[in-house]
Amino acid sequence: MSNEVVLTGDRPTGPLHLGHYVGSLLNRVKFQEEYKQYILIADVQALTDNYDNPQKVRDNVLQVALDYLAVGIDPNKSTIFIQSLIPQIAELTVFYMNLVTLNRLKRNPTVKTEIIQKGFGESLPVGFLVYPISQAADITIVQGTLVPVGEDQLPMIEQANEIIRSFNNIYKTEVFSNIRAIIPEVPRLSGIDGKAKMSKSLGNAIYLSDSSDDLRKKVMSMYTDSGHLRVEDPGKIEGNVVFTYLDVFDIDKVKVAQLKEHYQKGGLGDVVLKKYLFEVLENIISPIRQKRQEFAKDPSYVMEILKKGTQTTLETAENTMSKVRQAMKLNYFD
Repeated sequence: MSNEVVLTGDRPTGPLHLGHYVGSLLNRVKFQEEYKQYILIADVQALTDNYDNPQKVRDNVLQVALDYLAVGIDPNKSTIFIQSLIPQIAELTVFYMNLVTLNRLKRNPTVKTEIIQKGFGESLPVGFLVYPISQAADITIVQGTLVPVGEDQLPMIEQANEIIRSFNNIYKTEVFSNIRAIIPEVPRLSGIDGKAKMSKSLGNAIYLSDSSDDLRKKVMSMYTDSGHLRVEDPGKIEGNVVFTYLDVFDIDKVKVAQLKEHYQKGGLGDVVLKKYLFEVLENIISPIRQKRQEFAKDPSYVMEILKKGTQTTLETAENTMSKVRQAMKLNYFD
C-alpha cells in the first residue's frame, strides 16, 4: 500500500446520486485498497449556504454515511469523519487566512462561478468566499497528498498548493507536502433533463436511495431526442441522455453500439430504449439499495462508525497542529 494519503468527501445536503457514484464513490472503494484514505463529511462547508437550516445538514450526515457504507466503503479501511468535530481544522484555517489576499480569493474561478450560480450578489457570506482556505485546511490537517476532484475544482487545489508553499517558505519548514489532484475518468454526469449536471439543487438527479418505482419514473422521463416523434424516425445520439447513461453504466458495449445504430436508422422507440436503461440501472442500484436499507435499521451503529473515524482523525489532526504550532513559534509550554 502506498504511503500517500487521500482526502475526499461530500457536503451533507442530501443523499448521494449516480453522479457521485461514478465520479467519486467507485474510486473511493478502489482507493481504500491502495492508499490511506480519509473521507470527510463536510458539514461545516455545507453550512456556508445552509446556515439557516442546520437540521437539514445534521439529518443528512447520516444519509451520506449510509450511502458510503452501501457502496462498499469499509470503515476498517477508510477513516470517515465529521468535519465540524475536528476543531484543529478551524484553527489551521485561521492561520492560513493570513497567507491569502482577499483579491486572490475573488479571482478563484471555481468560487466566482459558484457565487454566480447561487445568486448571492451583495449578500455573499464570508464563510462561502473563504472556503478555498478551509478546504486547504481540510486536506492538510490529515497530511493529504492526493485529492480526487473534477476539473472545475482544479483551481481549489492550485490555491491550496499556494498556501502550502507560502506556509513552508515563511516558517522555514516542510510540514506539508504538495497536493496532487486525481481527475475521475468519467466526466460529470448530466441530469435526467439533459440540461445540466446531475444535482440535488436542480432536481434532476437519480439517487442511490431511490426506490425501484422512483427510478423507473425518472428513467421514463429522461430527455432523448425531441425530433424523434415516431418509432420509425431516425434518432439522434448526441445530447440523448439515455445513451449518455448507457455509455457510462452498461458494461455490454457491443449491445450499446447496436442500440445506437438501430436508433439512428429508425425503428427503435424511446420507450423500449428507456426500459432497457432502467434494467441496467436497477441492476446497479438494487444491491446498493438493499445494503443501505440494512444499515439504516441500526443508525446508532452507523453513528458509532463516524464517532470512531472522527476520534482517529482527531489524533492525526492534533499531531499535525503540534508541528504547525512549533513551526509558528506558538508552542509556548512545550
